[in-house]
Amino acid sequence: MDVPLLIARRYFFSKKKRNIISIISNISMIGVAVGTMALIIVLSVFNGLEDLVRTLYGKSDPDLVVTAVQGKSFTVSEPLLEGVRRIRGVGLLTEVIEDNALLQYHDRQMVVKMKGVSENYYTQSRIDSSIVEGDHRLRRNGEPYALLGAGVQHELSIALNNRFAPLHLLYPRNTGKKTLSMNPESAFTEKSITAGGVFLIEQHIDDSYVFVPLEFAEELLHYGPRRTALEVNVGDEHDIQKVKELIKKYLGPKFKVLDSDEQHVSLLKAIKVEKMFVFITFAFILLIASLNIFFSLSMLVIDKRKDVAILLAMGATPRHIRRIFLLEGAIVALVGAVTGLFLGITICWVQQTFHVVSMGMATSVVDSYPVKMQFSDIALTGLAIVVITIAVSIRPALNAARLDVRENL
Repeated sequence: MDVPLLIARRYFFSKKKRNIISIISNISMIGVAVGTMALIIVLSVFNGLEDLVRTLYGKSDPDLVVTAVQGKSFTVSEPLLEGVRRIRGVGLLTEVIEDNALLQYHDRQMVVKMKGVSENYYTQSRIDSSIVEGDHRLRRNGEPYALLGAGVQHELSIALNNRFAPLHLLYPRNTGKKTLSMNPESAFTEKSITAGGVFLIEQHIDDSYVFVPLEFAEELLHYGPRRTALEVNVGDEHDIQKVKELIKKYLGPKFKVLDSDEQHVSLLKAIKVEKMFVFITFAFILLIASLNIFFSLSMLVIDKRKDVAILLAMGATPRHIRRIFLLEGAIVALVGAVTGLFLGITICWVQQTFHVVSMGMATSVVDSYPVKMQFSDIALTGLAIVVITIAVSIRPALNAARLDVRENL
């Protein structure tokens, strides 16, 4: 029988404890429960936001993207493209030309990200499921069409399928001179294209992107055989990371191969950093709430001085006394932590299942706050509670073990 645990349990459940000690213990448990619950909920929301970012960008992002290590473009050849296509696991290869361009429509204009893609782009991308108006096809009956972000359409009030009012895309000519000519006709290359469809994916993409056929972008930008990226779709039965390594090995050190997370590393890293700081903040809140455990144990040591003296006189060692009060603090923290974990997990499950709390924005792509529970968060929260409980319980336990037997009998 573990005597220190037995005595700690009797102290915890004892009805003879002085009222103020009981009140402080209850406050400690409530504080730990609330802090634990809040920590689980907030961390789960950050997990949900991280998954939401991956889902949103996944509608337009390929499995892998090949870019140049230096410069914004690189020269491609048919042997190079064919070599990549032959790599085991490469299901589809799309050529991409992407650069800033000036978009004019009637008397309005704005700078957009023009992305020229080869005809097989929509075979590998799920962007066609995000079309809110018009048609996703970039070529119809041999004619080129542009696919616009909803923000771009709204900014310029663009009408679809109007050949009498096409879009005008302008790009600076590469004349080799350091200064730009003041004559627009000689300073810019201009091409016209009809707006064919509107997509709604994510605000950053919606407000800046225009998709056009690869040949259109190649002529406007005078890129010739150069490309800014190659987008790779990996077969379902193949591992993306293995295919990534094979492509890197084939292309050599002059190229970068980025998976989905690496394509948006800054955004995902920002979410992870925010999550870390939120965890640290809530851990401090838990520490403050757990200070009540320190006060309740300190008062319990004073109240049980005679009991401690009797135990020492009967042969108990200072180690046994320390364990009694450490276990007492652990029981208080455990009850609060288990209650908080139960409430936090229950609230997250309710949100996941019934979507109770909405985002509160009419333009949001999701109706409710995304939530995703992870075992690592629960384990990390439990570890934080253990460390905090030991930190606040050790001092009262040491004081109890130092009590003088003769003075307290």
